[in-house]
Parts: sequence; C-alpha cells; structure tokens
Amino acid sequence: MLIILGGLPGSGKSTIAQALATRIGACYLRVDTIEQAIRAAAPLAEGHDVGPAGYVALYQLAADNLRLGHTVIADSVNAIEITRSAFRTVAKETNSRFIEVEVLCSDAATHRHRAETRGSTVAGLIPPTWAQIEQRGFEQWNPDVRIDTFRLSVEDSVTEIVKLL
Repeated sequence: MLIILGGLPGSGKSTIAQALATRIGACYLRVDTIEQAIRAAAPLAEGHDVGPAGYVALYQLAADNLRLGHTVIADSVNAIEITRSAFRTVAKETNSRFIEVEVLCSDAATHRHRAETRGSTVAGLIPPTWAQIEQRGFEQWNPDVRIDTFRLSVEDSVTEIVKLL
C-alpha cells in the first residue's frame, strides 16, 4: 500500500508520517531528504531549486519498495494535482492500493509557532519561514482523510490513518 501524505510545511505531516511508519513497520520516504541530498551533491546557483527531481526520485523509490511488497509512506507537501496524480499512477503501476492523507493545522497561530520554532531533522535543510509558508499555494484536494493537528495528537492522528488501512 502507498500512503500519500500532503500538507503545508509545519503542519505536522513528517511527525505523523514517522510515527505511522514506526507503528505499522512501513518504509518512510521524505522528499525533503531527497531534495537536500540533491542540493548537497550538486550545489545550485542562488535562487534555484531542484525542480521536480526530488519528487521524480521519490516516485521511483516508492515504486521499487511497493514492488517488494512494502507499505510505503510518501511524505511531501504534495500541493498540486500533478504530483498527487503521479503518486496514484505509481500505486496503479505497481498494483498497490493507496490512500491520500492531507495534514493541516487549522489554527494559524499554532501553525506559525510550530513553523518558527521547529528545527530541521534533515542535515543542511533550512525550513521555510512562516511568510514563505503563507505564500505557498495549495490546490484543492479531496483526500481520503484530513488530519487536523490542532485538534488531534500525533497518536490520535496515526490512529485515524490506521483505521483506513
């Protein structure tokens, strides 16, 4: 099974994804880790991003692990339909079930506090500022479940996702 997560930075998705991976013994794949590895291997000019390379690598790693019969948790912002569709295609091409999970924090003050006080768990990665998060677009999505981390603890969030598996 492919568990497709999405949500703005600082919403709590990586925390939930890691707790879920531990609970169910799934393979955890994080686009931030892949993108930072790309940056470290081939430094980019100021102001340039890795583009789609991180997501493309994530799709391939997910497919490899799904073909091995592993449950895979894909952790990324996943803000646009094109990336969501690509994840669904990976699941279909590997004959795997999938669920889509949007993680959000409905209280802006709490979300901002998390974003401004969290440290990076990926070496060398500089998390986005609150202003960058606010400016980020997030296309309409109809996931299988929305997890509101303002209302649910990490454990309760994981339990809600497990109910869908």
